[in-house]
Amino acid sequence: MSTTILIIGLLVFFAHFLSLQFSRTNIPDVLVLMVLGIVIGPFLGIVAPADFGKIGSLIATIALVVILFESGTSLDLNVLGKSLATTGWLSFGCFILTFVVVAAVGMLSLQLDPFPAILLGVTVGGTSSAVVIPMVNALKLGEKATTVLVLESALTDVLCIVGVFALLQVYTQDDVAAGRLVGSVIAALIFAAVIGFIGGIGWLLVLGKVRDFPNTISSTLAYVFIVYGATEGLGFSGAIAALSLGITLTNFEKFGLNRIQQLDRQLEPLNQTDITFYREAVFLLKTYFFIYLGISIHFGAVKVALVAISMVFLIYVLRLLLTRFIFRGSEFDLRDSALSAIMAPKGLAAAVLAALPLQYGVVGGEVIRDVTYMVVLVSITLTALLVIAYPAPLMQRLFAHTLGKTQPPKA
Repeated sequence: MSTTILIIGLLVFFAHFLSLQFSRTNIPDVLVLMVLGIVIGPFLGIVAPADFGKIGSLIATIALVVILFESGTSLDLNVLGKSLATTGWLSFGCFILTFVVVAAVGMLSLQLDPFPAILLGVTVGGTSSAVVIPMVNALKLGEKATTVLVLESALTDVLCIVGVFALLQVYTQDDVAAGRLVGSVIAALIFAAVIGFIGGIGWLLVLGKVRDFPNTISSTLAYVFIVYGATEGLGFSGAIAALSLGITLTNFEKFGLNRIQQLDRQLEPLNQTDITFYREAVFLLKTYFFIYLGISIHFGAVKVALVAISMVFLIYVLRLLLTRFIFRGSEFDLRDSALSAIMAPKGLAAAVLAALPLQYGVVGGEVIRDVTYMVVLVSITLTALLVIAYPAPLMQRLFAHTLGKTQPPKA
């Protein structure tokens, strides 16, 4: 027990060191933490996901919720409104392209039947909030690019989760209902956002009274968990509700709530201490999340690894071309456009969803699981390597030519 506690303490200091190195060298801390998890997990066999029991996936979910909530508190509503169209094009465009490419490669290279190939495409169709948001914050992109990438990761997480469960329902009930699938996605987004907004107003009204009690700095996070759990229980997206709640708490004046006289005097905004606490919580949970993700990676056959690499390569090429079309406006400079084109990593949501087809008895479920795990590993690694390589003049010229952007003058 004492050794475990010692290791936990050392890991926290190690994570602080990695964050400092990220700012100096562009080597992403998320990659190093994930590699550490792979070393102590699949390679050395010191720990396995089963050693954590239910607490492993639980804390991973908590990490995702807190990361989305804290990110919501950092978003500006004015920038958010200007970014919705760009977010929609990037989110749905990249999701559809990824889905088509992965499904096609799955059928051609892995000889999967159409249904499991489609299931694989939906599983890895999104980008990972827990990977994208910490990296975007560390890279300090422009406000609009940051908002687009944060929203894209949250939206595509919902598309993946709803899509996979809907397809599995089709498989078990033999009931193809495309309209129901589309309706489920729209409902999961809209109703979850409304629940988060209403929940945010409610918390602003009681926050001042809650602060009269001792030791309540963590009460807001507890409230976020309540909203998340209730939203999921209603069949909507708890992740979107957490993001919406964070946006509401820091943008209530822009919603015009302070203009309502009955509400104005009762609204208690978040203070700097609250924001600092949430960021520290994100840091600690992020450290655990990526080590656990590395431990959870499964390594399949060499062919599976090669297919996963080819999938990720095609996904990134198509995203680069899509980014050229979507980010062609002058508000996105070369750096914002290039790093946005890079941000297509897959994460824990894909890894968790990958295990479901096997549980449901889908033919090819084991292939879906192994390919997804490799896609997660390769995509995060490629994202990290491209982030490291971007400052090189050759890479900047390559991105400038591909994206049709003007390269910044040399200092």
